[in-house]
Amino acid sequence: MFGSIIGDIIGSRFEGHNSRIKTTDFELFDKGSKFTDDTVLTIAVADWLICDPKHQHATLVKIMQTYGRMYPGAGFSHATKAWLNSDEPKPYGSFTNGAAMRVSPVGWAFDNLEETLEVAKRSAEVSHDSEQGITAAQAVSAAVFMARHHSTKAEIKAYIVQNFHYDLGRTIEGIRPNYSFDCSCEGSVPEAIMAFMDGKDYESVIRLAVSLGGDSDTQACIAGGIAEAFYGCVPKEIIKKAVRHLPSHFRKVITDFAMATEYQLPKCIY
Repeated sequence: MFGSIIGDIIGSRFEGHNSRIKTTDFELFDKGSKFTDDTVLTIAVADWLICDPKHQHATLVKIMQTYGRMYPGAGFSHATKAWLNSDEPKPYGSFTNGAAMRVSPVGWAFDNLEETLEVAKRSAEVSHDSEQGITAAQAVSAAVFMARHHSTKAEIKAYIVQNFHYDLGRTIEGIRPNYSFDCSCEGSVPEAIMAFMDGKDYESVIRLAVSLGGDSDTQACIAGGIAEAFYGCVPKEIIKKAVRHLPSHFRKVITDFAMATEYQLPKCIY
């Protein structure tokens, strides 16, 4: 989960500036680094999993609206802003990657894949109730679940291809030259998963995701969440730099989530 948040922070300053980044050679952090709506809603999902053992839609909506209204300038889309501020928020059929970007905590919260997939579906359908939105959330949560249970990359890839029909037969090097910003599920989530597949460690996964020059914060968020679960840790120096960007109450939710689940809290978070 923290791996997702760090990916968001690192990718944040590149989103919308596709011509600036088509390489893995860049500084991970600078003065423009910040958390975005990806982090805000990842924290909201984690809080929901802690607070509501029945995983009800109404509880998640309330929690997401609370966090979203706290950080209105975090980069939410117009549709999400309207949903966050609505007195009667309803699913709006979005096929963008918003449900996939916030789902990594679900991959840590359960002991079996079936429950993981069901709760990932619930986490998506409060807003992103399209087939694409739900599929993306389930694919990412499954990847996190399998990674933390020591599945190989080949096993994770085979499961996602078979069950979610994503094309993972490409490489980041092959995609990068002609790739541009795409926030749809089908145009961004498989690429984020491929960044994880092609990476050699946590840092290289993040660099590959950002190097696409697309929806950089979200793709690094998705790839980073899977990579943390697979490699078992995030380098200490990266965590120390990233955590400076987080409010104390976000860190508390992460700590509480670790106490309630099998998530391994990085020791240098404080």
